[in-house]
Amino acid sequence: MADSTQANDSKARLYWRDSVASFERASVPRAILGLLTSAVAYVALMVVMYLLVDDHTWLVLALSIPTSGFLLRTFIVFHDCTHGSFLPTKRENRWVGRITGLLVFQPYANWAHNHAVHHGTSGDLDRRGQGDVETLTVAEYYSRDWKGRLAYRLFRSPGILFIVGPLWSLMFGPRFWNKNMRTRQIHSVWLTNVALVILIGATMAVVGPVDWLLVQMPAALMAGVYGVFLFYVQHQFEDAYWETGEGWDYADAALKGSSYLKLPKVLQYFSGNIGLHHVHHLSAKIPNYNLQRAHDESPIFADVPILTFAEAVGALRLKLIDPDGGRLVTWTEARELVGTRPALKPKLSPEGSAP
Repeated sequence: MADSTQANDSKARLYWRDSVASFERASVPRAILGLLTSAVAYVALMVVMYLLVDDHTWLVLALSIPTSGFLLRTFIVFHDCTHGSFLPTKRENRWVGRITGLLVFQPYANWAHNHAVHHGTSGDLDRRGQGDVETLTVAEYYSRDWKGRLAYRLFRSPGILFIVGPLWSLMFGPRFWNKNMRTRQIHSVWLTNVALVILIGATMAVVGPVDWLLVQMPAALMAGVYGVFLFYVQHQFEDAYWETGEGWDYADAALKGSSYLKLPKVLQYFSGNIGLHHVHHLSAKIPNYNLQRAHDESPIFADVPILTFAEAVGALRLKLIDPDGGRLVTWTEARELVGTRPALKPKLSPEGSAP
């Protein structure tokens, strides 16, 4: 029986590998076009904004909207480089990734490692916690004391996730390292920090710190909000795949645990097709400029979770995993589950009750 199961798993893996292999080929012309319409466009608009900032502050703030879109596209280029998919060779991806990493404030090697862990553990209940948004089960939430439950509620609130979250994940969090990191990751953080000090310091020396903040921060914050929202909703929808380590399957996690976020064309363009997240998670070697074609031409993607933009916004209400029900639930639904399943009932401390 075990041999038969392994044989079936092997056949299934060969099938999906074969179905996406032709889309994994990077294209130098398309990569160059992608750079021109992301990093180059972003830098060009930033220069224009610096030239206008002293006399046309409101125009600069208006320009920060399209600039943030090109910054988001730059992040997608960086993201593809960390997967080795944007350009044909490892060396090309590494150097373009390092340069675009400076534009998005990210240490290349450290981010690549953490994101690879996310791809290898997405949807696995036993291996949550690195490179993804913390998501507790109903039982885990109610096993916490009142302080732990309050902290989780605050963390999952829109204000923290989409205002504090982008600032931390984009600007501040990547500046730190710890002893659990690999040497290559620590060096990546150090070198990126040094490069950013030089780059930002030189810019401020030319334009001044106030103008730097007026030009840089609105675009960076908006791009960060877009990015966090996109990343969040692509794994946080009602029927998202969650399994324990024994039952977890990579292909199922990609096809059932990553959404197809159908965005208006302009938003799909500025987000670098990352809404086709199910394709990306099945094969991270597919560059962003091939994701739509892979979805359209591969039968394996015919039945995947689809979210509209409105449904993605509605998914922000979902807070906890109900493993038995195979879905994410709201706070209200979680309280109802506690009422019907005695094993979930919280043991409340004298200090307070569950929020």
